[in-house]
Amino acid sequence: MVICQYLFARSWFSRHQPGPLEGFWRKMMWMKFGSVLVLMLFCSTTADAQQREKYEFMRNLPVYADSLIADLNYPLAWGNSDVKDFDAWRKVARQKVFDCMLTPPPPPANDYDAKVLFEEQRDGYKARKIEIRLSRYYTVPAYVLIPDGKGPFPAVNLLHDHGAHLFIGKEKVIRPLACEDSTVIKDAEAWLTGYGHQFFGDYLAKNGFVVFAADAPMWGERGQKEGPRRDRYDMIAGNMMMYGIDLSAYMTYDDIAGTEYLATMPEVDASRIGCTGWSMGAYRAWMLAALSDRIKASASICWMVTTDEQMSFKYNRTENGGFANCFPGLRRWLDYPHVASIACPKAMLFINGSQDKLFPVAGVQKAFDTMHTTWQSQGADDKLETEIWDIPHSCPVKAQERVLEFFQKHL
Repeated sequence: MVICQYLFARSWFSRHQPGPLEGFWRKMMWMKFGSVLVLMLFCSTTADAQQREKYEFMRNLPVYADSLIADLNYPLAWGNSDVKDFDAWRKVARQKVFDCMLTPPPPPANDYDAKVLFEEQRDGYKARKIEIRLSRYYTVPAYVLIPDGKGPFPAVNLLHDHGAHLFIGKEKVIRPLACEDSTVIKDAEAWLTGYGHQFFGDYLAKNGFVVFAADAPMWGERGQKEGPRRDRYDMIAGNMMMYGIDLSAYMTYDDIAGTEYLATMPEVDASRIGCTGWSMGAYRAWMLAALSDRIKASASICWMVTTDEQMSFKYNRTENGGFANCFPGLRRWLDYPHVASIACPKAMLFINGSQDKLFPVAGVQKAFDTMHTTWQSQGADDKLETEIWDIPHSCPVKAQERVLEFFQKHL
């Protein structure tokens, strides 16, 4: 490209006849252009020189990725473990997950110290913005939707997605309240494309569910002072590990604590709490169901796979996994469907898309088969519903309708 620009400039100047002062300026332009050309060619040559003939990483994986995958034997998975009593296995497997989550955030000194910051009436339900203390370290902004009428009601912890978009969190799944900045409101409305132009939380509230949605660490009002940047998430997650803390684990710990808060609300029937989400929210949902006894039913849209398919070279993806779903060392013990199986025999719904490029169908089907084997072993296979739809990575209205139907049945 640089050479083409040079040839074009040379041709133009050779055809153009200079005026009285133009000869001087033409010489100056040639000097400037020549300097830029030399610099660009030098940078290009230098960049090429940085490549070595021998290397150990390609794209975003080690070249020995297939060998790593082959050595994963998941010794703590149900069926592989020496623990043959299922209840005892659930306890051991859950503790291993917590061990891999590193140091948990310290609980609040007293209670959740919830404060209502704003409230408005909507069509059939109230919408509140609250702030709750989920840890001694921090308070967390959240939205709560409460149906009109006499409770207590069944409730859902609605977990927002990742989407490489960190400016909003809870506002992705619940229509922002009038107290929010217009930029937040517009951004939330634009994000609705992935949800079929329907706020998932408002839809559930209109149908009789208390809905809770909080910002995950690094999203929305828990973001970075300098503004949201996707690349900063990985850098901050790495820095958090220097404290003995896992950022993804903090997200899960907060999801557990948020569910505990939800159970304390007088409007909520604590025996009928579910959780759901799309994409990263789906990962959060089945993880929460596995680690919290408060959850009775869980629905996950577009997040389930096996590690051998997720972390392989064969799909030529630019992103395979990431800090948002990484607990250090856990893969040496349990794969994703094994962790989700800790939730057995709870009611669980999984929907994935055949056109979803993030989660190859082969890996999705393997994961579904693994989970069904677990639920079957406990005589509870009717509680596990796994479906592959002809959709891309999305949470369309029909998927939200399917989740509502599932919760109406199990909550």
